[in-house]
Amino acid sequence: MNAAPRVAIVGGGMLGMSLALRLARERFAVTIFEHAPELGGLAAPWRLGAITWDRHYHVTLSSDDELLALLDELDLRDRVRWKGLRSAFYIAGALHPFSSALDFLRFPALGTIDKVRLGLTVAHARAHRDGSALAGVGVETWLRRESGDRVFERIWRPLLRAKLGDAYPEVAASFIWATIRRMYGASGSATQRFGYVEGGYRTIVERMAALLARNGVRIELGRGVDGVVAAGDALALACGARVERFERVVVTTPTPIAARICDALSQEERDRLRAIRYQGVVCASVLLDRALGDAYVTNIADDRIPFTGAIEMTALVDARTFGNRHLVYLPRYADPSDRFFTAGDAEVRHAASRTLALVFPNYAPSAIRAFRVSRVPHVFALPTVGYAGGLPGFSTTRRGLYLATSAQIVDGTLNVNETLELSRRAAAHIVADPRFRSAAVHEATS
Repeated sequence: MNAAPRVAIVGGGMLGMSLALRLARERFAVTIFEHAPELGGLAAPWRLGAITWDRHYHVTLSSDDELLALLDELDLRDRVRWKGLRSAFYIAGALHPFSSALDFLRFPALGTIDKVRLGLTVAHARAHRDGSALAGVGVETWLRRESGDRVFERIWRPLLRAKLGDAYPEVAASFIWATIRRMYGASGSATQRFGYVEGGYRTIVERMAALLARNGVRIELGRGVDGVVAAGDALALACGARVERFERVVVTTPTPIAARICDALSQEERDRLRAIRYQGVVCASVLLDRALGDAYVTNIADDRIPFTGAIEMTALVDARTFGNRHLVYLPRYADPSDRFFTAGDAEVRHAASRTLALVFPNYAPSAIRAFRVSRVPHVFALPTVGYAGGLPGFSTTRRGLYLATSAQIVDGTLNVNETLELSRRAAAHIVADPRFRSAAVHEATS
């Protein structure tokens, strides 16, 4: 009986973990290499003062079929807590609710015709069956044409900056289509529920780790991969002074990192991977002794403020989870060269406190009980006009070396549900490889 083919997964985020599970169930010997001391990637938890919660903000939608299926498998569906959420806009120096139809009608930044055009724009986007028709036109061009200049400047531009930073003019209109599709759900219903798993993503990651172990997956934490090189018919992974050979390697890192470590790729492939542009995020987590308001998301439409929004997690999560404190995230999505990536924590804290003081009338600096900053330079591959045409496939020119990266999510907004869907497609592609299939059949019948 031959040994099962050995597969290495580079990256232990939700993509790497779910891909490892799928391949392990196809009777392959899978090892995950994760450079961090814990699994989870962008979904990993961390310590903030006296609490442990998600390093970045996450929310589960009732339309997230892939994620909900995983929670069923992890026996966590009954630990999802659902709630309706509110949103707000900070514009022209004032904070306005922006959740209900009445809020919309009262919103002072738009006139009646503007509001009609905004509603028609959303309806038009929802009418598209897929985003390919919008992939060739810039999002600003499309939104200005559909909604008008005033709606774009006062509503769409702040929302685009909240996710895309100052690079939004280069992005395709399919991005806004994907955003609207996610918010309204696959059914097109305007009723969407928002939820979280008790304990946050720490609960999910811990259950995933246990499930991976039961399926024979080896997990190597604190093991960054320095290189993936050809080794005859196999591939060799270099981790410091240690080298291991594998029949197959799947790299799930952002493409600039994949280009740096994958010596087995051609120069042309590596150049194409480096050419993909990313947005990073500097995200401040602030633990307060009082609530700021009742909105989950406050969109900040003020170029003087460095953060593009405020996410009050306690609008979703029971404050008792945080010892009756209130958790707020302040994200700044920006190019990896943005100065906030090298700014010290004290500077970011000063900017965060100033932001909260400007936007929320009941904030006081003395309310801060803990503060921490996450800096991730490669989070979201910019879906520029014509973006899909330059994307790498799962297979590469080097037999046995595969790429499964969030940059391959087309017409998406980069969330866990889309990541799980990508892992399903990648696993199906890898398993269908003729050499994989023949090996699996031989193993199953030996």
